[in-house]
Amino acid sequence: MIDDRLPDLGRLRLLVELSRLGTMAAVAERTGYGTSAVSKHLAVLEEEMGAKLLSPAGRRVQLTPAGERLVEHAVAILASVEEARAELRGQSEPEGRVRMASYFTVAGTVVLPALTRLRADHPGVEVRLYEHEPQETLDLLLAGDIDLGVVYDYSLVPRQVPDGLSARRIGEEPLHLVTSAADAVCAAAADLSGLAGLEDIAGLADAGWIANSRGTDDDELARRVCALAGFTPRIVHRVDSLHFINTLVGAGLGVAILAESGIERGREDVSFRRLDPVAGVRRSFLVARRGQWSWPPIAALARSMTVASRIAREATEEGREPA
Repeated sequence: MIDDRLPDLGRLRLLVELSRLGTMAAVAERTGYGTSAVSKHLAVLEEEMGAKLLSPAGRRVQLTPAGERLVEHAVAILASVEEARAELRGQSEPEGRVRMASYFTVAGTVVLPALTRLRADHPGVEVRLYEHEPQETLDLLLAGDIDLGVVYDYSLVPRQVPDGLSARRIGEEPLHLVTSAADAVCAAAADLSGLAGLEDIAGLADAGWIANSRGTDDDELARRVCALAGFTPRIVHRVDSLHFINTLVGAGLGVAILAESGIERGREDVSFRRLDPVAGVRRSFLVARRGQWSWPPIAALARSMTVASRIAREATEEGREPA
């Protein structure tokens, strides 16, 4: 006799969590269930599906091929349910709390104007803001600890968005080679009105490079850009503060690649030269769990962020401060 019972959504969610976290104990800690309860629910799910979903792996369990396939379906099913709920709630004025994480350099130019606009247009939406690097933001989204994230990547170092999340690109900005204005290595190649090409990068083969202390993206960007110029960069400093990076460069203690929003114009000790387009750009994205984009508070905040990003980009292209 064919079992035509539909699988319980809660059990599907437990299986997805197991695929992400790796152990029953971690799933129990995340969901608030006991470990034995998690095990029993997954055993029932196997009965409902009529297939073996888990197999022993030492003292742990691992997903069988059938279990992995079900996870792929479960992610889509849960996202569709969330989207349907969001649409059904979307008939009224946006109202509710959105927890958003963003990286620092878009705070002043994009996030602050977006939140100001949102407060004027939709006062019922409350935003809780947290500062995090992109990978931390993705982890928080997967864990359900935030609702919307602002992340970046480099076109030379694209970022993989995990299953269960979706990204919407909202902007991009050029990259700059940042060197000491007094650096003889820089001065030897310097037509400061033009682009910094690969020959200029090659002239910095013996320089020390500065990367981010909270992620590996900047390391990989420097490696790939310098590889195009024919050498491997020597990373000498790892710094989180953009002001400190600019200061180190100005003191002649290293060189860096920074996005437009990370450079401090007006400094006499630092030279900023836009990199040749072959080095790519830094791209910014909004990321949410699949199925959440239709929830009115997230939709309203996403619209405000998109508008603010466009205004900031236009201001940069015209050489003025964002309004």
